Amino acid sequence: MLENVDLKDAVRRAMQTEKNAMEFYQRGAELMKNAEAKKFFELLAREEREHAESFYNIYPGDDIKDLEAFLNAGTAKNSEWLNDLAQVQTAGFDERKAMELAMDKEKKLAEHLRDMAAKINNPVVRKVFEDNALSTDYHFQVIESEYARLMGMPHETDIDTFVRE
Repeated sequence: MLENVDLKDAVRRAMQTEKNAMEFYQRGAELMKNAEAKKFFELLAREEREHAESFYNIYPGDDIKDLEAFLNAGTAKNSEWLNDLAQVQTAGFDERKAMELAMDKEKKLAEHLRDMAAKINNPVVRKVFEDNALSTDYHFQVIESEYARLMGMPHETDIDTFVRE
């Protein structure tokens, strides 16, 4: 299990990751040409902000006095989320590539949050990690569904119709 010093670091890193994800979706929304995809990424950015707030609320340190100041501080240079988005942008940004990257990021983040939760002894902190893992799983599912819709693929609710025809 994680000790207090490690717990502080783990929660801070989780908060930073959620901030990075929020910035990823904000930047992605700015790049979107499709109005619906833009709104979708804006919604995900707001939800990532809520995730960061849930970690801020349990953060055991006293070095982050204000969540808004933390979230509005400059972008982390080592943000894997934004660095990967920049690579997609360099390769020729489009909604399909952005959503594929988002699904990959969300899937990996959910796994990481579950792994961290399993290592945390504090039940309150563990629950925040577990809840965020579930929410991240949900993000993956809604991105996958929106991806299918934008790409003109049959929606999962239409599968029965196609099978019966």
